[in-house]
Amino acid sequence: MKQHTNGYVGNRVLKLNVGFLLASGSGHIKDTTLDIPKIRVAEDVDLDYIKGTLRLTRIKEGILVQGKLNAGFESECYRCLDPIEREVTLQIEELFAYPVPRDSEFSVGEDGILDLAPLVRSEILIEEEHSALCQPDCRGLCPECGENLNRGACACADEAIDPRLAKLKALRDQMR
Repeated sequence: MKQHTNGYVGNRVLKLNVGFLLASGSGHIKDTTLDIPKIRVAEDVDLDYIKGTLRLTRIKEGILVQGKLNAGFESECYRCLDPIEREVTLQIEELFAYPVPRDSEFSVGEDGILDLAPLVRSEILIEEEHSALCQPDCRGLCPECGENLNRGACACADEAIDPRLAKLKALRDQMR
């Protein structure tokens, strides 16, 4: 595999030649295994790895791709913004149309090449939208100074108090 200077494998490895399945006719099946290290799926999606098995089935409308892929990528905690490593499982089931209709998002090219990159990209972007925490009890950032509260209290913690919570603070101080 050719690696780019940035250490990522190009997304060309996600282009599968399915010409033999197209020629075979409906009902033919091919299982394929992916085990790809650091890959740049698109300009906005880099993965640490993508692994799994896909079943490619020739049907009348094109190639049905089904399977489960595990992907790892770096994200950030939505409370404290620290980098975190995430692993997601993508359940894939998509029809790649052939011959290419005008309104199909996913299709097999006239050259018999099925490009998985747009599908993987869209699935990863959906998964990235699911909030992830660095730890279940992440305290996040101080709303005043931006200090990461997981690393300790910040200097402004007791200085500024939301007036709506002043009574609760007084009660807490009284209980100490």
